[in-house]
Amino acid sequence: MFYLDDIGRYVLMLKGVFSRMTKGAVLRNLILKEIDDLIMGSLGITIFLAFFIGAVVAIQTALNLTNPLIPKQLIAFASRQSVILEFAPTFISVIMAGKVGSFITSSIGTMRVTEQIDALEVMGINSLNYLVFPKIIAMLMYPFVIAIAMFVGIFGGYIAGVYGGFVSSSEFISGLQEDFIPFHLVYAFIKTFIYAFFLATIPSFHGYYMKGGALEVGKASTSSFVWTTVVIVIANYILTQLLLS
Repeated sequence: MFYLDDIGRYVLMLKGVFSRMTKGAVLRNLILKEIDDLIMGSLGITIFLAFFIGAVVAIQTALNLTNPLIPKQLIAFASRQSVILEFAPTFISVIMAGKVGSFITSSIGTMRVTEQIDALEVMGINSLNYLVFPKIIAMLMYPFVIAIAMFVGIFGGYIAGVYGGFVSSSEFISGLQEDFIPFHLVYAFIKTFIYAFFLATIPSFHGYYMKGGALEVGKASTSSFVWTTVVIVIANYILTQLLLS
């Protein structure tokens, strides 16, 4: 029943987010700030992780190709499929649940502890729209981050495969082009948009409704990371069944 109560409050929170909109000029500035904090601030760690994830996938694929009859192009094919279908959209999103999610929860939670949210309500401002809506809009740019992660991940696989002596440059490029299905990109970006919504709203929920002091802010951040990850994993399974089966 506790979880059902939280789900109900989450739905009511979303209703509040999209009502009594903040004035346009103020909202625009808030959105630009959130883009800088949530999107631009995540590019560095995303590029770093994606490069080495792609490199590891290429190396592990190459080391498991013990049959000489299997073409080397499979290294690039496996790297492309792994990065586009799972590692870029899902694995990076789990990492972002820790980075972006914890930041959102702690920032909103601190405002709750210091009664800044109460002050917004006293001034007649819809605090949910003021705090959460700009984050949702900013996270619409999250697919841009994942697109970079896909490119860098495949490039990491190329560097590891070619310069590690596992595959030639021409074989890797040929493998990248082999049996490419454009819908896989559509599938990946559909997942990314849905993950972006969860990354913005679930941590906001945990921060907005937390009670207590500084210690509870830390607990709320941990809880938001756990539940955002759980929802992303479940959504990944459901979307895979619906879109690829």
